[in-house]
Amino acid sequence: MNLTNFRFEVDGDGVALVTYDMPDRSMNVISASVLKELTQIADAISSDDKIKGAVITSAKDTFCAGADLSELGGVLGGVGDLTGDAAKQRVFDEAFKLNQALRKLETCGKPVAAAINGLALGGGFEITLACHYRIAANDNPKLKLGLPESMVGVLPGGGGTQRLPRLIGAMGALDLILQGKQIDAGTAHLQGILHDTAPGAEIVAKAKAWVREPDMVEPTDPRAAEFGLKPGKSSAINAKAVAPWDKAKFKYPGGGPYHPAGIQIFGGAPAMVRKNTWGNYPAQRYILSCVYEGAQVDIDAALRIESRYFAKLLMRPESRNMIRSLFLSKQDLDKGGRRPSGQTKGEIKKIAVIGAGFMGAGVATVSAQAGIEVVLIDVNQEGADKGKQHAVDHFAKRVAKGRMPQGKADEITGRITATSDYAAMKDVDLVVEAVFENSELKAKITKMAEEQMREDAVFGTNTSTIPITSLATASTRPANFIGVHFFSPVEKMMLVELIVGEQTSDYAVSRALDFVTKIKKTPIVVKDTRGFYANRCVMRYIEQGMSMLADGYLPALIENGAKIAGMPVGPLSLQDEVAIDLAHKILSQTKKDLGADYVEGPTDRIISTMFDAERYGRKNGKGFYVYPDGGKKRLWDQLGQFALKGVLPEDKQPTVDLIRDRILYAQALEAARTMEEGIVEDPREADLGSILGWGFAPFTGGVLSFIDTVGAKAFVARADELAKQHGSPFEVPALLREMAKNGETFYGRFGAKAPSPEPVAA
Repeated sequence: MNLTNFRFEVDGDGVALVTYDMPDRSMNVISASVLKELTQIADAISSDDKIKGAVITSAKDTFCAGADLSELGGVLGGVGDLTGDAAKQRVFDEAFKLNQALRKLETCGKPVAAAINGLALGGGFEITLACHYRIAANDNPKLKLGLPESMVGVLPGGGGTQRLPRLIGAMGALDLILQGKQIDAGTAHLQGILHDTAPGAEIVAKAKAWVREPDMVEPTDPRAAEFGLKPGKSSAINAKAVAPWDKAKFKYPGGGPYHPAGIQIFGGAPAMVRKNTWGNYPAQRYILSCVYEGAQVDIDAALRIESRYFAKLLMRPESRNMIRSLFLSKQDLDKGGRRPSGQTKGEIKKIAVIGAGFMGAGVATVSAQAGIEVVLIDVNQEGADKGKQHAVDHFAKRVAKGRMPQGKADEITGRITATSDYAAMKDVDLVVEAVFENSELKAKITKMAEEQMREDAVFGTNTSTIPITSLATASTRPANFIGVHFFSPVEKMMLVELIVGEQTSDYAVSRALDFVTKIKKTPIVVKDTRGFYANRCVMRYIEQGMSMLADGYLPALIENGAKIAGMPVGPLSLQDEVAIDLAHKILSQTKKDLGADYVEGPTDRIISTMFDAERYGRKNGKGFYVYPDGGKKRLWDQLGQFALKGVLPEDKQPTVDLIRDRILYAQALEAARTMEEGIVEDPREADLGSILGWGFAPFTGGVLSFIDTVGAKAFVARADELAKQHGSPFEVPALLREMAKNGETFYGRFGAKAPSPEPVAA
């Protein structure tokens, strides 16, 4: 065999050790060449009488992170001009290759064991499921097993929807597959997915020991019928080389669709999926179909069913868009893909965070966790200490849940120095200012900080809406002044918006990218404008919620309509989370800055009324929702006061389709305006920023992918209809109207930088 991705060594006992080790890759993934070599390996094990069985393991820290999603684009590109059934057949043939390779390994006639030393996700996990025995390292905290494909709009394509249910039953399997859960070795062992666990240094030896001891079943053996052996007609068979589902008397764990117990699972699952996805994610529906249909046939027919749905899913725009945005684009941006030309990657070792409130404390927490020394500064020592306590409490929760040892928590929080003394920041590489949304205060802090900072240190201001260029007027070194916009809560939100002012240098952008990528957030680089990119767009979402209230729509219909559209929370709920008093401060600052150019809308009146009534949102237990102690939040029953002409009667209430369009189109049109103005230059950043920043319907692939999928011409036509009914938020920018005329897409017109060579796996 001529192998590139594996090493194949047979020991004196006839046990082949197959070591997965892709060259020039930080992790193993499943590629076309890997599939070809797996088939060769299966043939070698099957045909060589000297080989008694095999053990598959990895030479890397991970076992296998899954399929190389970047190759899926090549699969679809290979369809070319084919249409209809011919295109489906081509995609199916490509999709079925993984199932063919793993099935050949599974039926090679000799026992194959998986010695799982690290992470095994997606196709990597499916390789282990096709083995007859699985043992995993129990001393590797990073080892996880799972099928996360649904999180990117696809489904397991290497037998995961068929082998896992046959191993642990439909209920347990669907819980893992539909949610993309990742479990540790101990949990997998308890669930029956693994046969055993052991220290990493022992798993290969234990797997080999299992392979060495055959369990031969003769035709006269009492177990012969279980394996389909008939006296006088069949030879002996190694029981260890037969998967449970290949036995003649295999019974589906927990019962199939028509079993009295199984019918409860299969009958209730569709309703649960509909409740959680609102029908927006075809991958979830197809996963259910794979499991349901596959449970009624033999494993070979079931694998063809899975590949058929996998191919069908690949041809849907939801899957293509999610793969592009959530993996291909994200991977490249996470590595600093927007670094200005001529700039090289640097190292951020120490930062200062000024402002130890909720936002600043969050920045300090994630920075310290990433190994960065942090000087946390507040107006007095009490405030600084309170900010550090936020980090202490954050990691204490992880310790209490067994996710982190106390020593590690102490080590992380020990990197944070809480102080009120600005002199402590003399040697920092970067500053993050996170004080209140007030231009005068931020100017004061800038001057105080620059008196102490190194000349080459970068000053980053965390602001939601105030233009960076205006804030930079307080700086004596505006070239090193940049916006670093975090989203709350910092520990959970993955996006950071880097805002380039008129004088911000490429050096400052590069250093900011060094910082954001080190703390494992996703950076997007945008130009300066009020509200930047994310807040400009999300404000359109919240404003539509307010406008619909003013139009007399029922609040519950607005909120549920938004969730049906794919948003994680309704616009009124989101405003409560962001805080109504913060919205009031932002509006006040914007009015002050814009003066006579400011145009009031329904949002101003509603926010002002709520603020005057001290309804600040979740933070004080009353906003658009009421938050009873120990109870479930509910909409405030006085919201009808904001309907300008009274709440519409039930038969005049809008359709869900209208609410969906108002919500999605308003945001997408604003994103198109930012592209027209050059605020955002790369459609990848617009799309990924919309999903990670404020949760724009992930199944669309992001705001610009949404427009591209609808088609510019159809999108503009619908936007014009909405503008006639609901005004200026739906006015179409000239760029988009031109694109509609020319039949263009955002990705076609603006292009996207090619993904980096490192593969993306799932």
